[in-house]
Amino acid sequence: MIKILHQIFRTGIVTEPLNRLPNAAIVKETVGRLDDAVKRRLRHSLTIRQVDAGSCNGCELEIHAINNAIYNCERFGIHFTASPRFADMLLVTGPVATNMEVALIRTYNATPTPRLVVAVGDCGLNGGIFGESYASLGGIDKVIPVDVYIPGCPPTPEVILNAILQAIGG
Repeated sequence: MIKILHQIFRTGIVTEPLNRLPNAAIVKETVGRLDDAVKRRLRHSLTIRQVDAGSCNGCELEIHAINNAIYNCERFGIHFTASPRFADMLLVTGPVATNMEVALIRTYNATPTPRLVVAVGDCGLNGGIFGESYASLGGIDKVIPVDVYIPGCPPTPEVILNAILQAIGG
C-alpha cells in the first residue's frame, strides 16, 4: 500500500489542464452555469439514467466523455445511475428498436415525476440514418414524450452539457 501511494505522489497529476483545449472558455462557461443551475434547482444533485434504445454507440462514447477528467460532471453533482427509480433525467440514445419499445416505456414509467427526457443525437431526434423500418420505430418521441432534443451525429460533450443545462432550466 505504501509503495502504491509513493508512486501516486511521485507521478502527480497526469491529466491535461482544461485551458489547453481550443474551446476551453466555452466549456468553463457552460460548466459554471451548469454547476449553478444544479445547485439552485436540484439541491446539489442530478441523477441521470442513460438508456440505449438501439444506437450505434457513438453517442454513448460522447456521454462517457462528459464524465472524464476534462469535463468531470461528478463535480457538479451529476451522477449516473443504473436504476430509473432514482433518476431525475432519462438520457436516451439511438432510434427506438422494436425490441426496445417495451423496455423504454417501462423505464420511463419507473422514473419518478417530475422527470426529464433528453433525446441524444440525430437518431433520437428522428431515427437518423436508421429511420423508420421493420426494426426501428424512429425517434424517441414516437414512444415517450421528450423535453429536449440534442442534434448531432454524435453530439459533442459540450453540446450534451448545454442540453442538460437547458433541460433543467438553467
